[in-house]
Amino acid sequence: MADSKALTTREQDFSAWYNEVIARAELADYSPVRGCMVIRPNGYAIWEHMQRALDRMFKDTGHQNAYFPLFIPQSFLSREAEHVEGFAPETAVVTHGGGKELEEPLVVRPTSETIIYAMYAKWIQSYRDLPLLINQWANVVRWEMRTRLFLRTTEFLWQEGHTAHATEADAEEETLRMLGVYRTFMEEWMAMPVLTGRKTDSERFAGALRTYSCEALMQDNRALQAGTSHNLGQNFARAFEVTFQTEEGSLDFVWNTSWGVSTRLVGALIMTHSDDKGLVCPPRLAQWQVVIVPIYRTDSERATVLEAAERIRRELVAADIRVHLDARDGMKPGAKYYEWEARGVPLRLEVGPRDVAAGTVMLARRTGGGKDSLPMTGLAPRLAAEMDAMQRSLLDAALARREAASVRGASKEQFIEIMEGAGGFVYGGFCGSAACEAEIKERTKATIRVLPDAEFRSPVAPTHCLWCNGPSVSEAVWAKAY
Repeated sequence: MADSKALTTREQDFSAWYNEVIARAELADYSPVRGCMVIRPNGYAIWEHMQRALDRMFKDTGHQNAYFPLFIPQSFLSREAEHVEGFAPETAVVTHGGGKELEEPLVVRPTSETIIYAMYAKWIQSYRDLPLLINQWANVVRWEMRTRLFLRTTEFLWQEGHTAHATEADAEEETLRMLGVYRTFMEEWMAMPVLTGRKTDSERFAGALRTYSCEALMQDNRALQAGTSHNLGQNFARAFEVTFQTEEGSLDFVWNTSWGVSTRLVGALIMTHSDDKGLVCPPRLAQWQVVIVPIYRTDSERATVLEAAERIRRELVAADIRVHLDARDGMKPGAKYYEWEARGVPLRLEVGPRDVAAGTVMLARRTGGGKDSLPMTGLAPRLAAEMDAMQRSLLDAALARREAASVRGASKEQFIEIMEGAGGFVYGGFCGSAACEAEIKERTKATIRVLPDAEFRSPVAPTHCLWCNGPSVSEAVWAKAY
């Protein structure tokens, strides 16, 4: 049973609120292994729905799933210099196995570029073998010093796509295609609006030619990198000698991409939508979209109400609505309402003897407030329409919050004030200097989240750098981030 104590509010302590929402909704728990989490059934169900939706989108764009080893020879990481430099501090290394010291230490994968491209070197011979479009669902390990459930843990679940192409143009097209897939998923399934754009060189993936990102703004006005897509150029192909015979008969290195999202998306969902009552989950990703709570006092009422509730449950299941009938005895309806509200179930149906006699049910919504009495007949399409409306309203509300916390054309003084205060997305000119970017980060703790795609840029392009007032080479979006 859920704890009856009120949650810490978002305004009081957003971090404490976040952890309490996870605990109250039974999404995850801390494990005996430092920095690792146990994903509980309620949380894993959300991840499963995310996984299914994304997996279908990947397959619809021509990708296939495969699986590669958890262990990577340590020498593989050193083949791509920038890659090993970027990941070396985060790696876990196995030095003994079977009671003996290994001839070569094995790295527990922090990401799989190296071992995958070692295999691609065996599989790719000709342009006829391209493009090679593979995705992997897996776990990875990065030795994080400061962890937070779902957002940053030593071990986490993710998917990583890895593709090989004949030309740079093909690789760039794939990189942007998958960025678009992520954005579609985040907005249509998670109801979470994102900015898309390119990362600066200091923020790009180690070993990539270019990195693109989906950036979301959480309710505390901090940014969250929700997914990335990388054009790796020919860097890994050269390191692992992944060559192919071109259509003209010459030999060339393939062009690679990689892209991924992780269980961090569950944390993003929590921080985007939830309130001071607990989890709010978009209907398309909810473990249970509808919960039925029967109400009765006597044994005869119990039999009548449960029969009607079970009939409703079967009807909703037949309509592909995920529904749970809470028939627990010894628990008052009010306690059940409280528990399911904290777990974020979008819709609750209350069924009592009077409802059965009238052929109606009482509908309560997790968001939007109020209750409505609905006829039992035609209930499934009505609930489907309610969930569609809720999905849209969650996206609209999140988009309105983001835009209200976005400032365009800010001066240096405004920028500093915003970052020392409420936070949010700040748009401004950027001179392109790594030194200027580093100085901003040191002074304000804000980073460039993206150099935004055209649709997100300000109507009037900035002419001067927000910080140094030098000529601007592009607009940038800054924020403090998780």
